[in-house]
Amino acid sequence: MSHPTGSRPDPSSASTGQLIGELPELVTRLVRDEVRLAQAEVKGKAKKLGIGAGLFGGAGLVALLGLNALITAGILGLANVLPGYLAGIVVGVALFLVAGVLALLGKKDIADAKPPLPTDTLESIKADVATVKESAAR
Repeated sequence: MSHPTGSRPDPSSASTGQLIGELPELVTRLVRDEVRLAQAEVKGKAKKLGIGAGLFGGAGLVALLGLNALITAGILGLANVLPGYLAGIVVGVALFLVAGVLALLGKKDIADAKPPLPTDTLESIKADVATVKESAAR
């Protein structure tokens, strides 16, 4: 029973030999599709990471400008109660404490993003392998 190029026999009516003959092509196609899926997933994650980093950088710049104004106002306000140099030291120490907290939070977020692997694709591949093993065991 011959079939035109590109068409497959109905699996329910195909012989075991025909099905085994198609196996390399099917496995090759499955691997290619999984690779394409992994590439698309990684590309999407990288794009989101890049956009997020850019937005985070812009927000940081604007926040820095606002913080400069508030720091100046805080030092000038505290200078009414304390000597100017002491007001500057108090505000500087407070800023270092805030910077430390922000650094710890940032480190935690970066650790949560690792590793940047295509986890969905890896799960799909594991399911494919399990299905092939199960089918081979029959």
